[in-house]
Amino acid sequence: MQEEVNQKTVALSIRAAKLSGKVLASAFQKILGDVKKHHQRALTPQGRQSVKKLMNHYGGKSSMPYVGAPKDFDRIAKEFHVDYAFHKVSPGHYLLFFKANQADTVTAAFQKYSDKVLNKNKDHASILGQLRHFTEQIQKKPKEKQHTREAVKEGR
Repeated sequence: MQEEVNQKTVALSIRAAKLSGKVLASAFQKILGDVKKHHQRALTPQGRQSVKKLMNHYGGKSSMPYVGAPKDFDRIAKEFHVDYAFHKVSPGHYLLFFKANQADTVTAAFQKYSDKVLNKNKDHASILGQLRHFTEQIQKKPKEKQHTREAVKEGR
């Protein structure tokens, strides 16, 4: 195993020695371009951020009024990969800032959030209510199985 690793290392060093200056320069430029791209992405925050950071992004911004807890919207906005920020106007009232080119995505996320809020009480049925419903269904079923077992036992 060790010999195989040593052979591959030697083969790699020989291949590297055969590289011309142009090939090596182009490889370094490609690596440098990838590093720059990664660095640029790291500088541009995504998701929820402060209003100041959002305003530093390139492009236009839009806003819409928002009433409710921002954390509820955060869960849904993560699914849609939206860049947005909240500005508190008064208790429970916010302005939702977002990039203008993401207006359709924010609208879709806000629609899903609205559906979730409106159907919140409908989704959750009472556990005790479900338990009572199931016990009523069990009590309504005929107990034929017990009668057939007794008949079989008598036949022996």
